[in-house]
Amino acid sequence: MHRVQEHRFDDLTRGRPRPIERLPEVSRRSFLAKAATLAAVTGMSGTAFARNFGADAGPTRYPDPDIVALDKRFKYKLGNTPIQRLYTGTLWAEGPAWNGVGRYLLWSDIPNDEQLRFIEEDGHVSRRFRMPSGNSNGNTFDYEGRQIACEHGNRRVVRYEHNGTMTVLADKSPDGKQLNAPNDAVVHPNDRSIWFTDPGYGSLMEYEGHRLNKDGSVQPFQKEAIYRIDAQGGKIEKVADQPFKPNGLCFSPDYKKLYVADTGASHYPAAKNIIWQFDVDGQKLHHPRSFASMEMGGKSGFADGIRADEDGNIWSSAGWVGDGYDGVHIFAPSGERIGQIRLPEICSNVCFGGAKRNRLFMTASQSLYSVFVETRGVHIT
Repeated sequence: MHRVQEHRFDDLTRGRPRPIERLPEVSRRSFLAKAATLAAVTGMSGTAFARNFGADAGPTRYPDPDIVALDKRFKYKLGNTPIQRLYTGTLWAEGPAWNGVGRYLLWSDIPNDEQLRFIEEDGHVSRRFRMPSGNSNGNTFDYEGRQIACEHGNRRVVRYEHNGTMTVLADKSPDGKQLNAPNDAVVHPNDRSIWFTDPGYGSLMEYEGHRLNKDGSVQPFQKEAIYRIDAQGGKIEKVADQPFKPNGLCFSPDYKKLYVADTGASHYPAAKNIIWQFDVDGQKLHHPRSFASMEMGGKSGFADGIRADEDGNIWSSAGWVGDGYDGVHIFAPSGERIGQIRLPEICSNVCFGGAKRNRLFMTASQSLYSVFVETRGVHIT
């Protein structure tokens, strides 16, 4: 049975399955005993060895084996709901944002330079909701219902207005330098300020924007940083630059803390795969420290997009390790990993949506997934 310990998802709609290697013969009793032991250790049911997320997939036997409690504090798994693949066909899916009025989720396909939209009432997905999209990455909505997008290709943060026009909110840092390539944004409910990260990935490759520096520099224009846009006057301030490459970000439920994923290990050998935590003091950030490590079982991947729930847990996308790791990792307010949602693709970002904000949407490489959970997201998207 050691040969089947690797967790595999086989999409039966794509091509012929790999031939199964012949195993030594064992008795039925011996086989069932070993299978039961393996399932207990890995948290997997028998259906998990060849799960089909394709269009012709049969129903999932409850409880879903790929929603995994690692700690008794993870009380958010529903026994009678499955992980669902809602769409597949993107190149690199990112930036999910829920619109509560329109009852739709929009997200970005960065390389295809478009945004897509999932309609809740009938599950319809429309392509080219916005195209071109400026190679948009992260998206969110403000408290007036206007969409805010971080554009890799145009290296700016924009807002789509109610009358159909677009406003450029930020394209330069306070010292007048061009932004690297904004990545993700979140809106503070009290003063409506917009906080965003600028790691610069869209300016390092043609695939997700425009490769600018031919000398190989990992900083297209300036040091990577986190910025704040004042909602009233539009003033832009740098609030932190400790993360090597600040990526996804979210506030705590009381908005007294800001969490920032650091993916700097992609380009900086000294960077660690962690989620940072800052204290929020009005317009400033203080006391930068490591909140959670992405290391698990001796392997370490990236946190990318992150969201907080009503209990202060942080739901983080996770990827670039492989089967059994990639998906979503859930961290308690104290920073310990307490749960997992395992996906067959690298997960880039997450957001809560639905009428009760209890449906977790996950952008993962070529697909969009969702699952209902027994908690609610604290942010409006």
